[in-house]
Amino acid sequence: MTNLDPTISGRIKSEIDSQDVVLFMKGTPVFPQCGFSAAVVGVLSHLGVQFRGVNVLEDDQIREGIKRYSDWPTIPQLYVKGEFMGGCDIIREMYESGELMEMFNTHGVDVSPQ
Repeated sequence: MTNLDPTISGRIKSEIDSQDVVLFMKGTPVFPQCGFSAAVVGVLSHLGVQFRGVNVLEDDQIREGIKRYSDWPTIPQLYVKGEFMGGCDIIREMYESGELMEMFNTHGVDVSPQ
């Protein structure tokens, strides 16, 4: 978290702590605004995971701040129980290998595949 305003850092932490699974994304879960965000929403929805979507397009401070907070340059970004999991490619790979389902299970996140 280099050079991140404490107010922005606090807001991001509050979002991450608001629910077990939080996705910082472009758009909303119902209307993703980019293909990468849509792909992660699709994976989470397919697994039946309840999650909170944070639309970074509504707030430039959050949009830029989350990149510094996680030290990860792209959006979307998935957090599970406060832990950064990765972006679209990582989540897709974890899903395809079965690692994502295993991770949700070990973190006590309810999964009910559709």
